[in-house]
Amino acid sequence: MAAAIRALLRGVAQVDLVGSAWTGLAFVAALFAADWRVGAYALVGTAAATGAALLLGADRSAVERGLEGYSGCLTGIAGYLILGANPASVVVVVFGGAVCTVLTAALSRLLRGIGLPVLTAPFCVVAEVLAMGSSAFGHVRAEGAGGTPPPFPIDGGTRLSALDAGRAFCANIAEVFLLDQWYVGLIMLVGLLIASRIAAAAAAAGSAVAVLLAWALGAPAEQITAGLYGYNAVLSAIALAATFLVLTPSSAAYTLLGVIFATVLTAAAGEALTPLHGHAYTWPFVLTTWLFMAAVPTLTRIRRRTPEPATEPAAEPAAAPEAATAAADTTAPA
Repeated sequence: MAAAIRALLRGVAQVDLVGSAWTGLAFVAALFAADWRVGAYALVGTAAATGAALLLGADRSAVERGLEGYSGCLTGIAGYLILGANPASVVVVVFGGAVCTVLTAALSRLLRGIGLPVLTAPFCVVAEVLAMGSSAFGHVRAEGAGGTPPPFPIDGGTRLSALDAGRAFCANIAEVFLLDQWYVGLIMLVGLLIASRIAAAAAAAGSAVAVLLAWALGAPAEQITAGLYGYNAVLSAIALAATFLVLTPSSAAYTLLGVIFATVLTAAAGEALTPLHGHAYTWPFVLTTWLFMAAVPTLTRIRRRTPEPATEPAAEPAAAPEAATAAADTTAPA
């Protein structure tokens, strides 16, 4: 039972590419602080994906490190936000979590040969299907359920106060889990600090850069404050600076470039997918990390961490938690 709980908590923590069960516990506390239903659906999704991985014979080490649970966690939250809380949506989340396991295995096989991790792509696929198809299934979606997340408006005030900037800084971290409460992001930042100082610093730096960039480009202040422009930057910063690359001045600059690209790509993806009733979700993070990791072999000043994360079972989005933490302190969902 204790091992199952650890795997579950690590699955939640691996949404932010860290493998600490204590971090997962902090994340769960933050989710329940936002809304007990959000926390419950996140755990159902994580358990469904983890359980399906065990039943289908996925690598047990990957399961124990939470590498099979993080997409299910996000799918659970998305399922609640799109469909509302009802018995039918619970069934959909369980099914979606299981599908995440299949997609993780398929993408792992496809991407391993080119040295790229799966990341949250399985969640993105399942959540996009839910978002785009939810309006067609009246018996599943609860009355008053939110449907697709809010679009990226092309107008709106751009004045950002110091208080708004502070809220945005925290909301960027919370929005990784599709939430916009600043205190949720603050709890999660503390959770990241438990696992890795470098991961927490990367998340904070990525969030700050995203806030400044979105404001400088004239994005609506309300959307900046809600964290809609910065969450992919947070994930990209953790992936590049704290997980996959050896941290050096060159890789730090490389990460900054990736954070900027992810921020702009988030706005572009939102605009492109909103007419289709879709959402950017973490696609910009996935695409940014894939592109920037694919370029590494030709860039002599940028080096990947060893052992290569993509060579591990299930092509997880981070090295083994213990190895990742040790590497982060010496020189980076588990």
